Amino acid sequence: MMHRTVIAGAAGLVSLALVGIFALDAGPTRGGAEAASSETYRQLNLFGDVFERVRADYVEEPEDADLIDNAINGMLTSLDPHSSYLNPKTFRDMQVQTRGEFGGLGIEVTMEEGFVKVVAPIDDTPADKAGLRANDLITHLDGEPVLGLTLSAAVEKMRGPVNAPITVTIVREGRNEAFDVTIVRDIIRIKSVRYKRDEGVGYIRITTFNEQTSDGVREALREMSDLPGYVIDLRNNPGGLLDQAIEVSDIFLEQGEVVSTRGRYPEDTQRYNSRPGDLANGKPVVVLVNGGSASASEIVAGALQDHERGIVLGTRSFGKGSVQTIIPLGSDGAIRLTTARYYTPAGRSIQAKGISPDIRVEQNVDEDEDIRTTGEAGLAGHLAAEDEDESGGSSAYVPEDPKDDLQLIYARDLVLGKRVYDPANPAPTASADSSTGMAPIPN
Repeated sequence: MMHRTVIAGAAGLVSLALVGIFALDAGPTRGGAEAASSETYRQLNLFGDVFERVRADYVEEPEDADLIDNAINGMLTSLDPHSSYLNPKTFRDMQVQTRGEFGGLGIEVTMEEGFVKVVAPIDDTPADKAGLRANDLITHLDGEPVLGLTLSAAVEKMRGPVNAPITVTIVREGRNEAFDVTIVRDIIRIKSVRYKRDEGVGYIRITTFNEQTSDGVREALREMSDLPGYVIDLRNNPGGLLDQAIEVSDIFLEQGEVVSTRGRYPEDTQRYNSRPGDLANGKPVVVLVNGGSASASEIVAGALQDHERGIVLGTRSFGKGSVQTIIPLGSDGAIRLTTARYYTPAGRSIQAKGISPDIRVEQNVDEDEDIRTTGEAGLAGHLAAEDEDESGGSSAYVPEDPKDDLQLIYARDLVLGKRVYDPANPAPTASADSSTGMAPIPN
């Protein structure tokens, strides 16, 4: 039987860093599926007829492999923003990326209205240092228009030799004209966990969920075991490997369910439970999320929130509550197929809804600097929320200077007991106090 990988990934994105929730799998086709009807075979014959007509009569001789690749990809991308075809090279790149090291610019991207849209730059990568922002639209690559390219083709153009520059043309909300940014390609080494002692609390920043993430969190807890509590920063984390989201949640839980996945058939339901042993020893935990926190990030936030193990603070998360399975096709690459929704321990599906923070804290930000995501509900063709009660995106802005980071300041105060959260009497939206620059204490 072939191997199947499951991804809990973000925003239907491809990357120069590809991350999301995903799993690898590729068993045989489900035996219970209904046999194809005569009408289905008629449609397949129609496809063959069109294929032959294009090969014979198109103004220029097309490549057969390109026609097939694009036909397969069109079928998959019409399902939802996260399903797609991975040709052999893209599949190999994805396998390298989930190990945490690959070549590229360091941005998570998706497609919007024919242009490449930046979901988020990855910390300390060339794209991040060049100043790219979430929601930037890339319209040209080295002067050539993106319009008309597939996402995979655009990503391929952005890849290249290390130290080779590429000029991307950016359209940014709040600026009247497009502008060029030159970025020098580099090897992207994703250190998914960074930590430090921050004014008396342990600060743990998780930028993505790759094969190194849970080990990084364990290391952070060992090195900061003498501190009174921890801030887990998942802001603008687009997702990653499902098993890593489960392991990170398990680190802080003593027992109980972490997440469940439910597919098309009842027998596909899977439940993932934590093992005994809270490595943080019950110390206070505050989880930071925002509009750029997606998929695997939402699994961790939802698990700690439902078990009342951590206070979730910030703005509403992205709302990607679906699981993609990477199904290898032998030497022909793989398909990324949406196969399930995932649910928090309390049975909440957050697809197209997101995780609502226990304490909502907005940053102080000028209108022209604010970065607001559309959220999963804003993606064309997204999988609908089960109850059709969908919620849009929220702010994904994080100040560069921690002194201006109201969400982090509030979180530290909660860990140190300077502020108190009462679940029975949750606070209204917190905002900056003009005299102190601090968010108010909940009522």
